[in-house]
Amino acid sequence: MYRIVTREDTIRIPAEYIRRGRKLEEHIDELAHEAFEGRFDENEHYTLVTFNHEAVGRGKIIHGDGAIYQSVKFTALVFTMENNEVVDGAVSEVSEYGAFVRIGPIEALLHKSQILDEPIQVNLGIRRIEGSQTGKALTEGSFVRSRIVSKAINQNDPRSSKIGLNCKMDGLGCFDWLSESD
Repeated sequence: MYRIVTREDTIRIPAEYIRRGRKLEEHIDELAHEAFEGRFDENEHYTLVTFNHEAVGRGKIIHGDGAIYQSVKFTALVFTMENNEVVDGAVSEVSEYGAFVRIGPIEALLHKSQILDEPIQVNLGIRRIEGSQTGKALTEGSFVRSRIVSKAINQNDPRSSKIGLNCKMDGLGCFDWLSESD
């Protein structure tokens, strides 16, 4: 789910940004974008975009560093995921492990054991996962409704975070399957 939130955090303004005749506020936007966007915060919210950056109070200089540590208040567009939340996404890749599904800005794994209640076949040549009894199939580009069953968020390296999905419950699965059952 997407939300707009107001936050306050600290950015580091390196010494080379401190020049005669230039205001620190001129650098805050650029440095705040680099510091906060494309990362998870301590609450596991993924920050997409930040704007309306405003310096709060005076910055602090730490002995031996030379940089200014400035508190900044800003508005952010964040993406949040809760355990057991039902999400819609598109299959971005089929692998031997299952399907990678793009949910918002994040890739999650729909493991092959979590797709159907029947044996499945993965055909990497044609990028297809198919149930051996029903013939229900997933391919790259298929839209899927699934439930978030696990999260292992890496704040330092968001791309290595692991989100697990399940679509075995009623009302979940490929949109094509869901429309067939109506």
